[in-house]
Amino acid sequence: MVQYNFKKITVVPNGKDFVDIILSRTQRQTPTVVHKGYAISRIRQFYMRKVKYTQQNFYDKLSTIIDEFPRLDDIHPFYGDLLHVLYNKDHYKLALGQINTARNLISKIAKDYVKLLKYGDSLYRCKSLKVSALGRMCTVIKRIGPSLAYLEQIRQHMARLPSIDPNTRTILICGYPNVGKSSFINKITRADVDVQPYAFTTKSLFVGHTDYKYLRYQVIDTPGILDRPFEDRNIIEMCSITALAHLRAAVLFFLDISGSCGYSIAQQAALFHSIKSLFMNKPLMIVCNKTDLQPLEGISEVDKKLVAEMKDEAMKTVMGQGGEATDEAGVLLTMSTLTEDGVISVKNAACERLLNQRVELKMKSKKLNDCLNRFHVAMPKPRDQKERPACIPQAVLEARAKEAEADAEKQKRKLERDLENENGGAGVYSASLRKHYLLAKEEWKEDVMPEILDGHNVYDFIDPDILQRLEELEREEGLRQDEEGDDDFEMDGVELTPEEQAALAEIRKQKSLLIQQHRIKKSTAESRPTVPRKFDKDKEFTSKRMGRQLSALGLDPTLAINRARSRSRGRKRERSVERGDDIGKDAMDVDKITPNKKQRLRSLSITARSRSRSRPPDEFVPGEGLKDKAQKKMAIKMAKGSSKKRNKDARRGEADRVIPTLKPKHLFSGKRSTGKTDRR
Repeated sequence: MVQYNFKKITVVPNGKDFVDIILSRTQRQTPTVVHKGYAISRIRQFYMRKVKYTQQNFYDKLSTIIDEFPRLDDIHPFYGDLLHVLYNKDHYKLALGQINTARNLISKIAKDYVKLLKYGDSLYRCKSLKVSALGRMCTVIKRIGPSLAYLEQIRQHMARLPSIDPNTRTILICGYPNVGKSSFINKITRADVDVQPYAFTTKSLFVGHTDYKYLRYQVIDTPGILDRPFEDRNIIEMCSITALAHLRAAVLFFLDISGSCGYSIAQQAALFHSIKSLFMNKPLMIVCNKTDLQPLEGISEVDKKLVAEMKDEAMKTVMGQGGEATDEAGVLLTMSTLTEDGVISVKNAACERLLNQRVELKMKSKKLNDCLNRFHVAMPKPRDQKERPACIPQAVLEARAKEAEADAEKQKRKLERDLENENGGAGVYSASLRKHYLLAKEEWKEDVMPEILDGHNVYDFIDPDILQRLEELEREEGLRQDEEGDDDFEMDGVELTPEEQAALAEIRKQKSLLIQQHRIKKSTAESRPTVPRKFDKDKEFTSKRMGRQLSALGLDPTLAINRARSRSRGRKRERSVERGDDIGKDAMDVDKITPNKKQRLRSLSITARSRSRSRPPDEFVPGEGLKDKAQKKMAIKMAKGSSKKRNKDARRGEADRVIPTLKPKHLFSGKRSTGKTDRR
């Protein structure tokens, strides 16, 4: 179990919020009404309760902060040094010390003012003492505002720290930056550490968990360490140094033998020798990574000598622990996180070495002697001299073989990413969404979606040989046209006279112009406004032009022109044509011969009846989306009803939120008598 859970630390409010929280709680949880008619003892008790309650709230809140933040001297040295590296132990202790001092000051202030309140001789005196006590308490809290803000920042950062158990089985990964530490922890655990091709991508400790022999192991990825003096190392490097110094773990020192990390093997060997004192009493293994770029056998002799020296130092560390002699292969391992070659073997070797070391330490402890006398291991006696080897049924062997084949096939299976890289990459390759369809036949997967017409699939009625038949028909039609080519009439202009050829050229030119004009009109039809005839300045639509066109067609234009003229005359003339000459004369001379008002109104009504009238609003027009005239009337009625309130409020529309008068006169004018509070 993890002993330290910094995520449960309560939020630390700033100075102003602290005061608001406590004073509002005091106001809510204590009586708020006191009258000058009360006995003086009751008044004293009222204000003493306020002061004591406020002091107790301050005390509880500050005590919670002091108790929940860890004491650096009482926690595990790993966490103590890690907090010192991240936040500076002195500042941390000073901030908590100021919180403790403020708590004591508030208690002393409350004690002094309660003594004074015992001898308060009036309501005013008691109230003044209460205000003074609460004011001094709040002043103390405001003075420690920077310490509260500092502790809140530390709390937020501590909540983001990984939950590391210093006493459990731990594998620690260290080395230069960009040698493959984060890639390794991502392969063997479910941790998701960011991996980038540059140094110091990992800036803090990351934790993952893996299993080996039914036991849970804690894997810690540390930031990269550079080979430089201890005092020159930054906070990121000191996190790694702290973990190496205090955690009982199996250490994996990663070595990039390809040099792609930006540091040579000599630099990495120098770092190993400078921090080898931190590896004492720990299982140490040297892991040569990136063998896909550079095999261990392919490095130079100088580098091989450096690696051999590091391996000897690791062997000495193992022998210095008093442990069993370990073969050289168990100290120096090779792997590639890119191809995953050797990754599992490195994990298993590290877990096995750590497990053996922990068992040896327990065997050497004093507790073992107390437990051994309670154990008895029973060994069965052999009943005969026959050897009975393990018998595995044939069905089990076949099942294992099938599993092995399935695993091999699974490893060979290409992913969508591989197919994408083979077929041109992103933006070129388009993944097929039908490849996993479960259909009776495989070739059905790539069929086009059926087009249904009248409940039938159109594709079912298409002849598979339709294209071939179409070609045959076209070929046959071509042959037939060649045979009948002499009978076709083609106006190529060879047999025409010069006058006919000129007329034909003019016709073709006119035709192309008409086609061009039609295309222009069609392209600009939506944006072109409709021009009324009275603004037809070019006089394109005149009766003379109409006469010329009709004459060119061989028709008599007289009747059409007369009819157009009669239609274009004024309304008074139109009435005389429709209703007779007498009424027309009356209508024309209405101002002269109708001095009587009644006759004038009658003539105006005749005029109005002869004019064209607009359609009434409730007239039913098909295509408006309404069923009949009754439904249209109901719709008009509902529209008027919905706009009635809006019109009453002088709103322009439904979204109008304007307040016309910010200060209505009936609310803000005149005088009100003493004690009168209602407006009107």
